[in-house]
Amino acid sequence: MFRGRSSHTLDDKGRLIIPSRFMESLKKRGEDTLVITNHEDCLVGFTKKDWEDIEEKAARLPLFDPVAQAYLRYFISGAEYCQVKNGKITIPHELRKIANIDKDVTLVGMTTRFEIWDTKRWQEVYLKSADVFKSQSNNLTQYGI
Repeated sequence: MFRGRSSHTLDDKGRLIIPSRFMESLKKRGEDTLVITNHEDCLVGFTKKDWEDIEEKAARLPLFDPVAQAYLRYFISGAEYCQVKNGKITIPHELRKIANIDKDVTLVGMTTRFEIWDTKRWQEVYLKSADVFKSQSNNLTQYGI
């Protein structure tokens, strides 16, 4: 599981230090590869196994459905395998460009995945999320929370 938030700085080659708590989760699962793709204004990271589950479901989508095509073109096609080496991954330039990530990033644990945000953008998104949560949290009961 990916939990918590942490601030990091990418080096000039786009390398990101993976937090030790994330590394522990990867080691428990026997994983040494992450899959990073674009999503909204950030990047999202999955374990290789979880990504393969997503791809299996994506492969069953209707061939000519416009929403399915948009999902495949935007979310699935952006995916890049990133090998964890010495506790770091290199985020491909194209993905950094899409998410407007340059140097300062915030990693956000989201249980089975994590998000990588430009820190300034994350601060805006966090405030909006806090407002939505405060006003709508009672709606989570429909999910058993």
